[in-house]
Amino acid sequence: MTNNQVFEQSIQIRASATVVERCIIEEKLMHRWLNPALRCEAVGDWNTDLGSQFRFKILIPIFQPQLDTVVVEREPGLIVWGFDGFFQGRDRWECQPQGQDTLLLNRFEFHIPNPIVAFGFHRVAASWTRQDMQAQLRRLKRVAEETYLGLGSS
Repeated sequence: MTNNQVFEQSIQIRASATVVERCIIEEKLMHRWLNPALRCEAVGDWNTDLGSQFRFKILIPIFQPQLDTVVVEREPGLIVWGFDGFFQGRDRWECQPQGQDTLLLNRFEFHIPNPIVAFGFHRVAASWTRQDMQAQLRRLKRVAEETYLGLGSS
């Protein structure tokens, strides 16, 4: 990829890495923290093994752009979705255990091949995307901590 953009965020979570990973890979838990304007659907059965495919849809009126993704890296505590569409790149989620807590790193690395889409993204959506990533991490933290304490429905 040329001219990559990288948005990187992290958050400290008072939950085990196993619970944090569950929040990232289990459908019911994911949809509790994912932006409500974004929908993640499995292509076939829900599975986050290497090669599994997903479709992320942006739920806006009239035009609902979607991004097809595939799990390109997978190991305990790590999942990386690769995508190739109006965005090309990777979305990396890594759980780093720190005692009883977990440091969650999210790295969104992408390139927008269409110059018109790139212009629009940088003029309108780039700052919103960064803010949304931070908000998602805060929601994920809440879901993981509630799940860890047995307060969340899972």
